[in-house]
Amino acid sequence: MVEEKIGIVEHFFTKVSVAAVKITDGELKIGDTLHFVGAHTDFKQKIETMEINRNPVQTVKPGDDVGIKVKDRVREHDVVYKVPEE
Repeated sequence: MVEEKIGIVEHFFTKVSVAAVKITDGELKIGDTLHFVGAHTDFKQKIETMEINRNPVQTVKPGDDVGIKVKDRVREHDVVYKVPEE
């Protein structure tokens, strides 16, 4: 089971702990598990909420810029992977 690259972190909103992610490959939906990886970042988390332009969405596709609430700090240029379901 190989993790699939799904996007790149473009910004992190510290006060609300939201990662702005540019979706480059594949699709994401609520309930998927993501793996955030960077020089100082390495954690996995299930998606509980996603928003585009402050509107809640259930799924996103390549080309979308989506806000995802995260449990830990992420940094610009961190790579986001989708963890396959077991």
